Amino acid sequence: MEKEQLEALATQLSHPSGDKGSEVAQMMNETNIGMTRNAIANLKLCPDDRVLELGHGNAGHLDFLLAQSNGIQYIGLEISSLMRDEAKQINRYAVETGKAQFVLYDGKTLPFEDHSIDKIFTVNTLYFWEDPKSVFAELARVLKSDGTLALTFAHRSFMEMLPFTAFGFTLYNPDEVLEIVSGTPFHLEHQDEQTETVIAKSGESVERHYSTLVLKKHS
Repeated sequence: MEKEQLEALATQLSHPSGDKGSEVAQMMNETNIGMTRNAIANLKLCPDDRVLELGHGNAGHLDFLLAQSNGIQYIGLEISSLMRDEAKQINRYAVETGKAQFVLYDGKTLPFEDHSIDKIFTVNTLYFWEDPKSVFAELARVLKSDGTLALTFAHRSFMEMLPFTAFGFTLYNPDEVLEIVSGTPFHLEHQDEQTETVIAKSGESVERHYSTLVLKKHS
């Protein structure tokens, strides 16, 4: 790809829009489904949990999440109106029956009351956080005491192989993220390290190393 194409793809990955955005969102759902299910599994969902996802994309994974326990209330949060609208359409039954809602926000302030969410997860959004500590502070604010955050991201070593990550991405290894976490209201409860085989845009199989950090809010 030319530089302009790589920059355009990076923009779509961070904030999908237009016809191309729908295509990129479907690709993201397919390539990230293993990471997403890992994050959800690490939440250890319980009956009637109120669950927030930061950056849900088209939310093609919602049925999997709702099947984890009875009475789950899901809230998806997005900066992309296209993704909000597509997620509502794909999951219209869950929306109509009150099991799910999809909300737009400004990327900084979470539009929820303090201590109102049981569990939060986010997959492959960390790279786009301009101020990670302020994001962690907001996530902690809306979480109930002893609430859980599952933060899932691919390691720097893998992400650096993707040419589009040179544009607007901040890459991390787990130790770098944990250093940031140490100055927030969270502490590490569990670190789940995974490797999976994915198909690159070139058609080749590559090994993706990723982590899910299971973080607990300090009581």
